[in-house]
Amino acid sequence: MREPHHIGADRQLFLDDEIIETMTGTRRKLHEPVRREKVILPEHPWEAHLAIHAQQFADGDGYRMVYGCAAGDPDGGNPRVTAMAESDDGITWTKLMLDVIDLDGSTKNNLVWKGPGKNVAVFLDENPDATRDAKYKAIARGDRGSDGEDTLLAMSSPDGIHWRLMSDAPIFEDGPFDTHNIAFWDTWRKAYVLYARSAHGVGSFKGGVRWIRRSTSSNFEDWTPWEQIDCGDTPWEDLYTNACIQYNRAPGTYIMFPSRFVPYRTPNPDWPFEGVSDVVLMSSRDGLKFDRSFMEAFIRPGPDPDNWHERSVYITRGILQTSPTEMSLYGREHSSLPDVHFLRYTLRTDGFVSVNAGQGGGEFVTKPLVFDGAELEINYSTSAVGSLRVEVQDASGRPIPGLAMDDCPEHFGDEIDGVVRWSSGASLAALAGSPVRLRFALKDADIYAFKFNP
Repeated sequence: MREPHHIGADRQLFLDDEIIETMTGTRRKLHEPVRREKVILPEHPWEAHLAIHAQQFADGDGYRMVYGCAAGDPDGGNPRVTAMAESDDGITWTKLMLDVIDLDGSTKNNLVWKGPGKNVAVFLDENPDATRDAKYKAIARGDRGSDGEDTLLAMSSPDGIHWRLMSDAPIFEDGPFDTHNIAFWDTWRKAYVLYARSAHGVGSFKGGVRWIRRSTSSNFEDWTPWEQIDCGDTPWEDLYTNACIQYNRAPGTYIMFPSRFVPYRTPNPDWPFEGVSDVVLMSSRDGLKFDRSFMEAFIRPGPDPDNWHERSVYITRGILQTSPTEMSLYGREHSSLPDVHFLRYTLRTDGFVSVNAGQGGGEFVTKPLVFDGAELEINYSTSAVGSLRVEVQDASGRPIPGLAMDDCPEHFGDEIDGVVRWSSGASLAALAGSPVRLRFALKDADIYAFKFNP
């Protein structure tokens, strides 16, 4: 018998089918975020151009967003700068005048960096050994090196506002890096990881497609050779940016939201550049092999015609929990237009993918799992006539007395942290540490995640 999956008390999502053995009358369903309000608008002269390079993260009792901007078209000579906004709830954002960066003779702005380097990607360093003067770190795209390619620079800050280069020498000189190159302290690998712009098979997109590569470091200064991420045998597509995160509600789960660039389609013949973009979702269990079982878009350009041109729709890095039932993602829309803006999107907590069954019903059975705990928590939703039931089986697929399907009353409703009960009153505690299978029966219902609790 194959080795069971040891899941402990970690939440299990359905981003891939790794823990699913069989499915009958059910399917994994990708859910698209809902567009909400505009959160960052170009209100100041230095924000006339809002770049895709933004990230948002929890910091203390509130949230911070760090984003790239410029006084006008950066390709026309306007220098890119880096600005910051803060929020108490992830919905309403305030741009504080920080008096840190002199821009055109004034420090009355919300800027935190004006170079050297641009496309700045900031994170709050969770490395327990990080020094107090480097609790915030960042990666910036530097000038072209001796071989004519972009470079990458390492930065640090004690407070996220006052920044310095960690060294004048770049950490990488083998670009291109003309996008948002994401770094963070990987709390599971106990190392810094860096996901950067690359291409399939070559150092640039010439002769290949735009792609993503990874390097790791123990000290944010010395980095391992690049490795291309692996998406198996799925078709090659141009993937710009990556917005990679650790999804901490499901330990061991990495998620990316690359912008997919389609260079051979140009909906608006009057637009000066070719191509159109949308956003896809990819997940990984090791940070290098990424599942692309969902090739369809995670976020479409939508009905707004101003999103139907190249590089218009991007997701920025970071997911914020804006209510117990709601996660907020953020993205840039209306690229290169006067009303370019950052928008908030919402998604049900853990609601990237569900296992779904229609009115006719269906079921699925997991592979053998070894868990810790005494009760089963589920994130699920049903219609008024829908239902969900669960059976616990031994590793060979035999129902466990008291935990069979007939012992489980219909669960119906909509809960992020519902608990499964069996009419027998049986506890799961005696099964902890032993391999079991879970059989879920659904009718007009979705299940998004499950975990075991003490």
